[in-house]
Amino acid sequence: MVAIFKKRSFLMILVAGVFTLSTSLVGCSSQITEKTAVASSNIKTKVLRMGYQSAGDIVKVKGVLEKRLKPLGISIEWSKFAAGPQLLEAMNVGSVDFGSVGETPPIFAQASGVPFVYVASTKPGTGEGTAVVVDKDSSIKTVADLKGKGLAFQRATAQQYFVVKVLKEAGLKLSDVKHINLTPLETRAAFERKSIEAAVVGDPHLAVFQKTARVRILRDGKNITTQGGYWLGSRTFVKENPELVKAILEEINNIGKWAESNPREVAELISPEAKIDVPTLELVSKRRFYTLRPLSEEVLSGQQKIADLFYEQNFITKKTNVRDATLSPEQYAALTPIDVKP
Repeated sequence: MVAIFKKRSFLMILVAGVFTLSTSLVGCSSQITEKTAVASSNIKTKVLRMGYQSAGDIVKVKGVLEKRLKPLGISIEWSKFAAGPQLLEAMNVGSVDFGSVGETPPIFAQASGVPFVYVASTKPGTGEGTAVVVDKDSSIKTVADLKGKGLAFQRATAQQYFVVKVLKEAGLKLSDVKHINLTPLETRAAFERKSIEAAVVGDPHLAVFQKTARVRILRDGKNITTQGGYWLGSRTFVKENPELVKAILEEINNIGKWAESNPREVAELISPEAKIDVPTLELVSKRRFYTLRPLSEEVLSGQQKIADLFYEQNFITKKTNVRDATLSPEQYAALTPIDVKP
């Protein structure tokens, strides 16, 4: 099956309910240990357009970036997306400057010509926040039993790479299942209606299902090697505003340190907007990492292996060199905070 990155209307992608990597923007400004001095004369924009994938991004709720950037005369516009592909399509049409996604959307986006650059990376979580699930009473007992069955997940997201790895482990290919292309929120709704046989579900939906004991996990992501996530920026925005990008990354990383040490507080802050109870969100938070790591050769090589795999399996029709979506070493040195380490 050829999975091609599909463009969708910007107005169709403002969907709530996904607690994703963007929650690495969590915490309070008291955690900041280093602040880049940004001269307003070096800024080429007066509006920072941030994309996020959660129902309750805490940096948005707390106004952390607003506090940092308001003295520079910069306002922030927030846009919410169902998943990474939609965020990147918005970046493609010039509606978003900066945002975070999993490892898979950038590959499809690059193959489709989206003008973004990799800015920083986040470590993969414990793996327990994503799983192939079936109804607790389903006759499907193992991943191998999925052959010929319907499996719901969104194409061109990190879920697709997870599915490929899980099916390969069971001796299957993606073509051995009947793929149903649904966003994470649509997948959860379809599963609740019992209109699909199996699904790939990620947090917070997975954590909700686990709490209610409505699903049986066939395989989660524990011990499956994944790349983690990425912070991406529009190429023009990043090249024109390196000091501003560095300031944004400083906020993300320092708040991420706080988040990794305070999962309960993270859950309490995000619960009202996410409309999910605190214990469930605390579980979600504990299964993630939030701090940044630089785009090392090891990270980029791992991303290239995924791009090569997708090309070999005809998921993308264009052979993609991940490094074409990167900056020079000098540019990364200028925008990477001093305390972001491998």
